[in-house]
Amino acid sequence: QVQLVESGGGLVQAGGSLRLSCAASGRTFNTYGMGWFRQAPGKEREFVAAISWSGGTIYNADSVKGRFTISRDNAKNTVYLQMNSLKPEDTAVYYCAADHYPYGVVVFTTAYDYDYWGQGTQVTVSS
Repeated sequence: QVQLVESGGGLVQAGGSLRLSCAASGRTFNTYGMGWFRQAPGKEREFVAAISWSGGTIYNADSVKGRFTISRDNAKNTVYLQMNSLKPEDTAVYYCAADHYPYGVVVFTTAYDYDYWGQGTQVTVSS
């Protein structure tokens, strides 16, 4: 059984920063790609960023490029999302997810390619 637990969300003013963490257990974490998604009230879940198992491939959504950074520490079974220059439109529940493909060299932007999800952490950016 795979478990993903997000933490680090909270309330921050526009222009501020937060770092989200996602701790994984129950599967060989360091062989799978990981992604971050978010869902705002009344909107569909959207892709934010993804990182391959080795960290060698990273992809960010256009809406967060230059502001958010995804990284991972395989020794700690943890993936991070550093969020800087936050905007009110970044307000959402943020989810981490693990993809289907061991030792993949590409990353994925659709929820269909991820089979394990965390419970989410709320990020609220005030103006």
